[in-house]
Amino acid sequence: MWHEERLLIDGELGPAEAGRAYETVNPATGEVLGTAADATVGDVERAIAVARRTFDTTSWATDRDFRTRCLRQLHDALVARADDLRTLLIADNGLPHMLTQGPGLDTPTGMINYYADLLEKFEWTDDLGTAETMGRVSTRWVEKEPVGVVAAIVPYNYPVQISLAKLVPALAAGCTVVLKAPPQCPWITAALGRIIAEDTDIPAGVINILTSSEVAVGVAMVRSPLVDMVSFTGSTVAGRQIMADASATVKKVFLELGGKSACIVLDDAPLDLAAMMAAFTITSHAGQGCAITSRLLVPASVHDEIVELTASMMAGVAVGDPSDPANMMGPLISEAQRQKVDAYVTGAVAEGGTVVTGGKVPEGLPDGYFYEPTLVTGLGPDATLAQEEVFGPVLVVLPYSDDDEAVAIANNSSFGLSGTVFGTDEERATGVGRRIRAGTVSVNGGMWYGADAPFGGYKQSGIGREMGVPGLVEYLEIKTLALPAE
Repeated sequence: MWHEERLLIDGELGPAEAGRAYETVNPATGEVLGTAADATVGDVERAIAVARRTFDTTSWATDRDFRTRCLRQLHDALVARADDLRTLLIADNGLPHMLTQGPGLDTPTGMINYYADLLEKFEWTDDLGTAETMGRVSTRWVEKEPVGVVAAIVPYNYPVQISLAKLVPALAAGCTVVLKAPPQCPWITAALGRIIAEDTDIPAGVINILTSSEVAVGVAMVRSPLVDMVSFTGSTVAGRQIMADASATVKKVFLELGGKSACIVLDDAPLDLAAMMAAFTITSHAGQGCAITSRLLVPASVHDEIVELTASMMAGVAVGDPSDPANMMGPLISEAQRQKVDAYVTGAVAEGGTVVTGGKVPEGLPDGYFYEPTLVTGLGPDATLAQEEVFGPVLVVLPYSDDDEAVAIANNSSFGLSGTVFGTDEERATGVGRRIRAGTVSVNGGMWYGADAPFGGYKQSGIGREMGVPGLVEYLEIKTLALPAE
């Protein structure tokens, strides 16, 4: 299988310090795929120094035409390698083949040209006109310039999507980047580094990609005084620590964190459609998505009917080898994650919940890290399963009495990443969606995801927005200038 196991630092692919390496495992089989370079703190310090020097001493930050050309090269190179990347992503990450044709690979690859186009038409200067202050008339304007060196830290669930959502707008802005791959699936991110080094004109030092099993590497990236901004996607717990570590140097922080999103089924909703979408969403990539709706809020009057429909649809989801296009759901990323998911289900039962379907390892799949699509009822909105992010295929059903209570339950969360509403009356359903305190909301199956759509959360789901024009602005500084008016 085509893959990459080396680090990319200063334009060169090479081993980690002292030749350190660690094993990477296929989550669908539990078998070792091979090894990846295990970067040290020394490696990250070298990469950061290179990124700093490249930003400060080359024309990368100011040559927008060159950056545009490099982005288009990157797009074309990823398209040319799509089949290799697809095979690698499925083996390294366990992402089902179907999802590689969407948010896992093909859609984020298309995002690159969106930013190349944006780079050509973005207003880099804003004219503020003249103003008189203390008897002096001045001409004033605003310029937008890159923030500098970016430390980007990527989670395991959608490594290509999230890597590109950080790299591409940062490159468009004129930043240099040190990116840390997820330790659970290092090969796919390292492969991006190989393509960048071999198939584009992106200068040495602009992008540096590290694979490492050590938390200390990420900590060193965040704390470094040479880094101007941290872009992190991951858990809220880790995000809080990153904010604390970054505060010592008061650097800019972008955080896309956890979620416990609600799907509200209104009393006039088509129940079949709502149940089907709820089942599809929670089983997408085995529930390993921060924006997945993992709370199903239903009218108490039709609770049992919706539970029966949803349970039936979840039980019918094809689970198995993610390389088989017939299988909709693949494995969890690791045995540790499977045990974590199972502990949440066991805990829900201890709190009085009922497992309607699922709740165990699927029969016939003893290898790999599979877990059955699981539906739980009988819990209140403050139960652990209704409040904490599981990151697995576990859906909890919560009854409500009217629209106001549905909205209150949806907003009864420390998170605010996404939400869904189903209802025949579109105006009513959209109105309920507007009341959900979340960064993205789908109404009646509408898909908000796209290169031009800002993504991010309220409350403890994060700070800032990724993708769209706001995704470029995250990587910019604003400078106001003035000259005496003639």
